[in-house]
Amino acid sequence: MPIKKKADPKKGTGKKPKGSGRRLYTDENPKDTVSIKFKTPADARATVAKVKKIRKPYARKIQILTVLEQRAKVAGKPQQAAIAKRGKEAIRRKHKAKK
Repeated sequence: MPIKKKADPKKGTGKKPKGSGRRLYTDENPKDTVSIKFKTPADARATVAKVKKIRKPYARKIQILTVLEQRAKVAGKPQQAAIAKRGKEAIRRKHKAKK
C-alpha cells in the first residue's frame, strides 16, 4: 500500500509541512507587501508617508514603522530611526483623535 502524502496547507496560513515544495519564507501575497527603505533620511520620510496613506489597519501601520525604526537603529542610522518614531507618534495621535 503506497504512503499517502499530506497536502500542503492553504496559502496564507503561514504553515509549511516538512518536505513541502513551498518555501518557508515565500511572500504568498506580494501585492500586499509594503517595501521599507531607509538608506537616506529622504527614503525614510517617503516610507513613512507611504505607510500613512495605505489602506491597512492601524496596528499593521505601527508594525511596519516599528520594523523600519528597529532596522534603522541596528544599521546605525539614528536619524532614520527618529523619523520612523515620529511617524508612529503621528499615526497614534490621529488614531486616538478618531476615538
